[in-house]
Amino acid sequence: MTLDSRDILGPGGRIAERLPHYEHREQQLQMADAVSQALRKGHHLLAEAGTGVGKSFAYLVPAILEVSEHHKPDDPHAVRRIVLSTHTISLQEQLIRKDLPLLNAVIPREYTAVLVKGRRNYLSRRRLANALSRASSMFATEEEFEQLRVIRAWSQQTNDGSLSDLPFRPLPQVWDEVASDTSNCMGRKCPHYKECFYFQARRRAHHAQLLVVNHALFFSDLALRRANASLLPQYNAVILDEAHTLESVAGEHLGIGVTSGQVNYILNKLYNDRTNKGLLVHHGWQEEQRAALGCHDLADDFFRDVQHWLEQQRGGNGRVRFPEIVGNSLSPRLERLASLLGRRCEGLKDEAQRQDFAAAKERLRALAREIETWRQQGMPDAVYWVEGGYSRRGRLFVTLAAAPIDVGPALREQLFEPVRSVILTSATLSVGRRASFDFFQNRIGLTQTHTIRLDSPFDFPTQAQLILLNGMPDPSTERAEFERRCLALLPRYIARTDGRAFVLFTSYDLLRRAARELGPWLTAQNMGLYSQADGVPRHQMLEAFKQNPRSVLLGTDSFWQGVDVPGEALQNVIITKLPFSVPDHPLLQARLEALREAGRNPFVEYQLPEAAIKLRQGFGRLIRTRSDRGIVVLLDPRVRTKAYGRLLLESLPACEIVVESVEETQKTVEREFS
Repeated sequence: MTLDSRDILGPGGRIAERLPHYEHREQQLQMADAVSQALRKGHHLLAEAGTGVGKSFAYLVPAILEVSEHHKPDDPHAVRRIVLSTHTISLQEQLIRKDLPLLNAVIPREYTAVLVKGRRNYLSRRRLANALSRASSMFATEEEFEQLRVIRAWSQQTNDGSLSDLPFRPLPQVWDEVASDTSNCMGRKCPHYKECFYFQARRRAHHAQLLVVNHALFFSDLALRRANASLLPQYNAVILDEAHTLESVAGEHLGIGVTSGQVNYILNKLYNDRTNKGLLVHHGWQEEQRAALGCHDLADDFFRDVQHWLEQQRGGNGRVRFPEIVGNSLSPRLERLASLLGRRCEGLKDEAQRQDFAAAKERLRALAREIETWRQQGMPDAVYWVEGGYSRRGRLFVTLAAAPIDVGPALREQLFEPVRSVILTSATLSVGRRASFDFFQNRIGLTQTHTIRLDSPFDFPTQAQLILLNGMPDPSTERAEFERRCLALLPRYIARTDGRAFVLFTSYDLLRRAARELGPWLTAQNMGLYSQADGVPRHQMLEAFKQNPRSVLLGTDSFWQGVDVPGEALQNVIITKLPFSVPDHPLLQARLEALREAGRNPFVEYQLPEAAIKLRQGFGRLIRTRSDRGIVVLLDPRVRTKAYGRLLLESLPACEIVVESVEETQKTVEREFS
């Protein structure tokens, strides 16, 4: 049967027949047509789709129709498998639990779609049995033993075998002993191979036509493909939703990250002299125990030296500009311990136990190599840095990090050139009145592509009002006074909508101050307060906020994007400060330096367009449906007082703009809330 996207999404389409109150959107149909063309003709596509366009259906429908076409077996242009990647878990779950089941019910085609998770999400039956048999030598607390018993009972009932199906969140050290692991896998030799949860999921993925993944897994796979390995089966098209996050996610997964905790963890797994637990204790291997203990001491010395170097960089940001800032006796000793384990492996008759030590050996060698690569700065065109400090219990933690300054060349080589069609979509990819994609394309290395920009079908002029303030101090020159005024004005604007407000910050310090100063007033108003500074998981904060309409949520970076609160629960978004990235992080600092050295203006070419996209994301939290109404309050005066403010305002949806006087507002605040 010949079908196109309009047969499914159009005014008389199959979804309209199924859903009585369905409203088709012309923008959605335009995007679906563009996605269909990209898949059929084999070109890349940038598709910016404003809130309410319904972009998930706009790419899912053509993707389903394309993979379910009856292509000839030898057709080189046939799209047989498409990866659908999202940044947030919430969107991933929406696709797999809501959107795809509905489309499966209305599209008369056969196709398969699966959610692909990282390997360590799955339970290993063999490793669980091993952990149970040697629990007394591996675990030290009753909580650990109890969790292991619960996991054993769950393993006999679960069909999925993944963490999301487990009714509680296990301790990391417990799950690590039972999780499926690449280096600790016997493959077909494993007695549990046929009923292995991971390999069952892998077989489903290899037979599926649509693979739903998250960006972290997708870019982990991309990094592995440089070494001729992979996590995902071969695909010939990719659709990347929430694509505005691509540069940051790609940088994280194409770089280096080694922590003192990772080193201590593998050594403690082998031998913990404090508890006298570990794999080496189970076998009674004294020489290897002494070697592990020596590595512990050298690891303490190495990371202490790195922390000492960091503390000497007064006013620095941890950036490491030269190789060999400290010595490294640790890597050779980790390699020696790995060799000792390798020799012991050969004498073990039990293949499962041999696999445990083979996995530990490979992990030790990988850590040794990464530490020395970081120390020698062996990754070209990258920036290197250190993060460190002490826990509340006084325990040292250090991270050795590196990332490519420009992810563009790697993405061109590994994604845009080999993959026939890459479709990138988000509500925020362009900047300014011209709706230019130049900034985004330059950052990800995409030089040749088709583009489409689709405005939101929402009526922003009647649904949203943007409030700007006249007379606020400039935060770049009068920071203390600006912050004092901000905190003083918050009650006035929170009261205007009787709560139901997000307050978005660019720093945790100001957020914490706001939580302290707003607390007594909110108590007097009988309003709820949810502060990200309290350490509550984001999804729990959101659910509590939705259930309590007379409340205020204070959030930083993660609440500017990927958060969906439709309806009356959210009627007010207060943005305290323009979201300019401060060049205090080594990676951003290096990227700005690279632009400056090339004779370009880093503020105009990077910080300004990046802030415009993030400001659009923050603004976008307010209007999520056609019936939503509310205000966005922007307290930062630079949007009106600086020349660049015009570009920021032009990047936002067209809506009513109201300018209010700080003095008059302040008088009202003092009169009503003093």
